[in-house]
Amino acid sequence: MAWIRTVSDEEARGRLAKSFQAARERAGHVHGIVRAMSLAPAVLDASMGLYQRIMFAPRGLTRRQREMLAVVVSQTNDCHY
Repeated sequence: MAWIRTVSDEEARGRLAKSFQAARERAGHVHGIVRAMSLAPAVLDASMGLYQRIMFAPRGLTRRQREMLAVVVSQTNDCHY
């Protein structure tokens, strides 16, 4: 199994600490997919920004449809996110 160094909650400072706090507010805790990008806070913020723009876009698919597609893709990729 691969191993990726990540930043713990206690180590997080500045921009990363704010990103971790936002993750806790959204999901109740910091998921591994967020923590995996912790060494590159700018990448983490860009990734989360893209996710939010896609999932909360005002037009096109409904939020429910977007979530259903995300579930199907995750299942197909054997990913529990």
